[in-house]
Amino acid sequence: MLARFFHKWENKLAAKDRNRFVRDFVWGTEFTGDGFSAPDPRSYLLAYARAALRDSKDFYQHHPVADFGCAGEHLTFTSPLSTPYSRNNTVHARHFPASSGGRAVLVLPQWNSDAEGHMALCRLLNRFGLAALRLSLPYHDLRMPEGSVRAEFMVSPNLGRTLQAVRQAVLDARAALDWLESQGYKKLAVLGTSLGSCIALITQAHDARVQCSVLNHVSTYFADVVWTGLATRHVRSSLENHISLEDLREIWMPISPRAHFAKLAGTGQHALLIHARYDTSFLPRFSRQAVEEFQQLGIPHAALQMPCGHYSSGQFPFNITLGLSMCAYLRRML
Repeated sequence: MLARFFHKWENKLAAKDRNRFVRDFVWGTEFTGDGFSAPDPRSYLLAYARAALRDSKDFYQHHPVADFGCAGEHLTFTSPLSTPYSRNNTVHARHFPASSGGRAVLVLPQWNSDAEGHMALCRLLNRFGLAALRLSLPYHDLRMPEGSVRAEFMVSPNLGRTLQAVRQAVLDARAALDWLESQGYKKLAVLGTSLGSCIALITQAHDARVQCSVLNHVSTYFADVVWTGLATRHVRSSLENHISLEDLREIWMPISPRAHFAKLAGTGQHALLIHARYDTSFLPRFSRQAVEEFQQLGIPHAALQMPCGHYSSGQFPFNITLGLSMCAYLRRML
């Protein structure tokens, strides 16, 4: 009975967003290095993904940023990864300073978060004695290309551009950590929600400065979430007539959290893994697999299962419980 209630509520909340459109399937090899004229785009992307996995340290290595600019609490800098969309190449973030003893949290919102998303969470982190830096993801709010109404370029049936967008988000996050470090913050954490949790995990796995993370809506494979989730049904509508789930999973493996779990083993980095019992966007079986793998790998972690769904976790009273739990964990671990 509870499952039916939450699934109905999730569909109602998802239906409020009426600007989802089915886009054309595109291999997008031009977004992945030398793939402009690949004669066989499927084979090219499969090879590209395997190479990225073999040397993910290089794939997610960022170049130092030289143009950090902070006007009040508004931080801007040029993304370490350039894309064909000029507005997207300027990163925007908002700094929430606090007397934190050198502790700061990098906050990565969910897919299609607007410019005000997670601002209340950052203020709550301040009340827990933690500074925060809220980062706008690629193709979101001020980074959205002209004519866009959603951040569809971040996750779409353009396979190469989606790979590039998530890679860019990780490089931007690492550059943001550079800035926090330059401001005197020495105890760093990252908090990501939904798509942000994927970016947070990959960032933590490639940056030893991240002492702990909160992965709100944790999962395993990027492709499986897109293929099965309520929030991405319009993306699957385009994908399923052109590519199998198996090929999609392999092509998007470099941006899949599961591919990077083992990098956290033995590092001493901690994580809070949050999932929702009635989630129809990040299906619970994928979240359980993530928790089980953390256990098997011996990665220090805590797990929190929320008695709600994906969208409803942002609704009262679940948002209060969730926010307090995340902030308390970060204060304790930092």
